[in-house]
Amino acid sequence: MIPGMPRRLDSLRLPVLAQDALLAVFIAVMQVQGTLSRPEEEGAQSLTDFGNLGYVLLIVSGLVIVGRRRWPVPVFLVTGLASVVYYSLDFPDGPGWLGLFVSLYTLTAYGDGRRSLQIAAGGIAVLTVVWLVAGSDVEPREAIGWVFFRIGASVMSAALGESVRSRRVIAAEAQERAEWAERTREEEARKRVDAERLRIARGVHDTVAHSIAIINVQAGVTAHVLDRRPERARETLVAIEQTSSQALREMRAVLGVLRDTDDGRTPHPGVGQADELVASARDAGLDITLQADSPPPALPSAVSSAVYRILQESLTNVIRHVGPTRVTIELEYGDDAVTVRVVDEGCGRVADQASNGAGPTTEPGRGILGMRERCQLLGGDLTAQPRPDGGFEVSARLPLAPAGVTQQ
Repeated sequence: MIPGMPRRLDSLRLPVLAQDALLAVFIAVMQVQGTLSRPEEEGAQSLTDFGNLGYVLLIVSGLVIVGRRRWPVPVFLVTGLASVVYYSLDFPDGPGWLGLFVSLYTLTAYGDGRRSLQIAAGGIAVLTVVWLVAGSDVEPREAIGWVFFRIGASVMSAALGESVRSRRVIAAEAQERAEWAERTREEEARKRVDAERLRIARGVHDTVAHSIAIINVQAGVTAHVLDRRPERARETLVAIEQTSSQALREMRAVLGVLRDTDDGRTPHPGVGQADELVASARDAGLDITLQADSPPPALPSAVSSAVYRILQESLTNVIRHVGPTRVTIELEYGDDAVTVRVVDEGCGRVADQASNGAGPTTEPGRGILGMRERCQLLGGDLTAQPRPDGGFEVSARLPLAPAGVTQQ
């Protein structure tokens, strides 16, 4: 096909109303001319009888087709009534059924389904009775075949229109399903993007908050001992360098998903890096006791990463809100779950515990909410609350085989 030809053909196509007007004139002319060209029937009325009523019926039943798309039911009623009157008054036989068949097709093709079919069926039944009565005195009896032709053609016209309407409805439903599927894919992709952004934001928060808290403590120590104990200052500066380097490595790992390739990416930190996490917290002044069972040989990466982030956020809160204190970490690996427990002895001040996000008048901070969300995503649960004898406790339970979780 020549490029651009369909567009040129569409531009040459007449408007719908003009098409129907030409069709109406054609049908009116054919009905009149076709009837006049037939041999005269004995006993039939002339088209000029009753004030040219025969001509009027043939012309009106043809010209009314111009409004078939806009008013399909009234157009069918007019053509049907014209046919009833025409054959009841014994006007000569001819192609006076063209307008009727077109209106029947239009009624079912552009109608609303069941209602249009009911109207078409009722109209065909009435027309059948009228045609059979009008043909009851036809001689010879073999000539009555025109009655059965009109009945069959009427049924076929209605059936053809319904077939066209059904195909149009099916095509519209298919298009709607395709659009719905496209919208669903877009929404699902948007949800995945939002989930990935949230995961990156959590990773950045955990990494930056923990590292900055440790660097802040080490910087304060450096400023305090710089003049009196330069060796100690050098140690704290080295700790700051190591902490910042570790933070940069974790940031690269977290943000690595934004790259097009896997070059330079490192695995997400997990339980295997817990000792490094504890060591950096000790450098910040915490007295930490780590009690951990031997981890299972195949700990899911999503669970391992969540355990690491819970430990990181818990120690960050202690460094930021409590300061140097004693902390106990317990890691228990069961057959179906990992239990994490982080307990600090606090400093005996309610204000410090409140700033940790669990005081009696303070809502939990973002860090605790983030830990709780991580647990819930994996099908686990987390509690974070002050202890009756002072201090604060974070306890989490993470299933080893959470349903529907994608490993990082």
